[in-house]
Amino acid sequence: MSNLTTTTLKELYQIDEYLWLSETIKILRASRLEDLDLENLIEELENLGKRDLNKVRSLLRQIIIHLLFLEYWQEERERNSRHWKGEVTAFRADLSDRLTTTLKNKLHEGLASIYETALKVVLQKTGLSKDTIPESCPYSFEQLLDDSWYPEA
Repeated sequence: MSNLTTTTLKELYQIDEYLWLSETIKILRASRLEDLDLENLIEELENLGKRDLNKVRSLLRQIIIHLLFLEYWQEERERNSRHWKGEVTAFRADLSDRLTTTLKNKLHEGLASIYETALKVVLQKTGLSKDTIPESCPYSFEQLLDDSWYPEA
């Protein structure tokens, strides 16, 4: 497939996305920019950015969920607190590995929305009353990212 035309590269995208990616990389390395399937390349790059943002949002949401468990789920704290802290540690490490300045800023901007989803999950899993847990995030963004910070029991 060394001399793919843009048309056949576009067709390849519909048939075998992985092979399309391999061929696109070869074209880029060879600086044959005129042979690129720009439409699908742009779409893939946009999707890559969305995946990265969704991943860090998910990790931050998991951190919040487990911190809320630690602080508010009294009935399960004694039995599960070490597990929840372990989860927070793992999620923070994964988040730290993926954070860029831009993604960090986007997380900070979207914290209220991320917290809202986390709160729904916690309320559903714990059966706690809405009045038990704050409506807005009780943790600062810095606390959420701080490897050694946990809410006081």
